[in-house]
Amino acid sequence: MLLLAAAGLFFLQACASTPSSPPPTPKGHPKPYRVNGNWYKPIPHAKGFTQQGIASWYGKKFHGRRTSSGEVYDMYAMTAAHKTLPLGTWVQVRRLDDNRRIVVRVNDRGPFVHGRIIDLSYTGAKELGMVGPGTARVEITALGERRETTEGETFVPVDYYSGQFTFQVGAFSNRDNAERLRAKLEQTFTNAHVVPYDRGDMVFYRVRVGRCNDLETADQYERHLARSGYPDAFIVAE
Repeated sequence: MLLLAAAGLFFLQACASTPSSPPPTPKGHPKPYRVNGNWYKPIPHAKGFTQQGIASWYGKKFHGRRTSSGEVYDMYAMTAAHKTLPLGTWVQVRRLDDNRRIVVRVNDRGPFVHGRIIDLSYTGAKELGMVGPGTARVEITALGERRETTEGETFVPVDYYSGQFTFQVGAFSNRDNAERLRAKLEQTFTNAHVVPYDRGDMVFYRVRVGRCNDLETADQYERHLARSGYPDAFIVAE
């Protein structure tokens, strides 16, 4: 018990926070995931990433469904699914046979079909002229995360190993339930707060605690939360 208490004190100090405005929508934390018996490990950043292979596309069957990023899939937006690139990464997709190019944002995981490297939205596929054939050989070049500056548009590689991390303990459709959990958590943990998330069809209230400045400390804090009775808590990057 003394050891656990000491560990708890360390994490409260290491991940202490000062009052601030509600955090922005998280990009997520690249944990390994499993699909059809295969494990996939998202990469920590998109800097220097290129890849050649087969692109496919997905449309009406998935239109309106939730993507891996939490967004609702819009087949008419310029988005894509990739197995390992950080969610939120903008990529250039160049068709190899005619050099046509598009820029899309990765907001989903897939395609989980052997030999295919990216699933484009319907509009992305239409821009590349591959809706009819269904597939095309392409080259992907990661651009990073899009930022607007005074000089125009720029792209910055996403790095998940440094920055601000917090921990999601629960999510509720009822705000009162979220506030009750927040009040309970703030008796033990720092920075207990509620973040509304509009999924499109309904609003969820995400309950989060803690704040760390590096991924190594965040991994330890996540394990501390599990030992403290919150095994489903997970890291999110702000």
